[in-house]
Amino acid sequence: MEMVDGNNGIVGSTTRSNYYVRILSTINRELLKPSASVALHRHSNALVDVLPPEADSSISLLSQSKKPDVTYNDIEGCDIQKQEIREAVELPLTHHELYKQIGIDPPRGVLLYGPPGTGKTMLAKPIANHTTAAFIRVVGSEFVHKYLGENAPVIIFIDEVDAITVTRFDAQTGADREVQRILMELLNQMDGFDQTVNVKVIMATNKADTLDPTLLRPGRLDRKIEFPLPDRRQKRLVFQVTFLSFVCTSKMNLGDEVDLEDYVSRPDKICDAELFVKKRECMRRRKNKYVILQGLEKGYRANVKKRHRL
Repeated sequence: MEMVDGNNGIVGSTTRSNYYVRILSTINRELLKPSASVALHRHSNALVDVLPPEADSSISLLSQSKKPDVTYNDIEGCDIQKQEIREAVELPLTHHELYKQIGIDPPRGVLLYGPPGTGKTMLAKPIANHTTAAFIRVVGSEFVHKYLGENAPVIIFIDEVDAITVTRFDAQTGADREVQRILMELLNQMDGFDQTVNVKVIMATNKADTLDPTLLRPGRLDRKIEFPLPDRRQKRLVFQVTFLSFVCTSKMNLGDEVDLEDYVSRPDKICDAELFVKKRECMRRRKNKYVILQGLEKGYRANVKKRHRL
């Protein structure tokens, strides 16, 4: 913090950027020393507060989420994605010595990408369940602090990361500058994680094509795992295995006229989340204890039409 005059000053940030700021009249000028940490308004960049000496925004810890109780068996399909994420995240946490023996560095970060509802967020949870790592989940738009690795092993899961990592541009507004600042801070964080420390970063996005290329380079997000819409095999698994199991555990029966293979062969692009909704629709539209074709068809068409409107 450097005073220019009684009402203005220059503030340096953790990203080595300097800001010329207006100082509110309510601020005690005696506290504005070169070593002071201050808070700026998110839009106008006006200096609105002087932080206590013990505060340091560059090392604030993200809140730790409750350890998920989700297992791999709870997630239908995604067999290839399960294997890839276990190799990229779980194995380095549980058997780090293997990487030392063969002389390679484990992936530092993993990007999960694909259309909405394909299981990206859900699949990040079993990793923490199958390791001793703490699980920290944060949505991209809320990610503003730095996480240090003293509490490793830890998994940091950043959902909707596209909110802060879109391709850089000439920032015109305070909000744009804030997005750019967060992106630079995130890149600095990932470069600061030692490869020998068990801190793993998982990011998820529905818009991989909008991410800044600097985030995708080797050493940051070393592994990219795609989550496509279900193919015929995946849909058959959901309809003929998990769907029938759902019907049985709900003490219902399929009507004689219901042919699940007909739904498997349809070309409609539907995601796993929509198939899950379809199962709930069957419960709502059942007739007595039977799932009838009419109710099943209504639930299916409702979900497909909803996707077409989006």
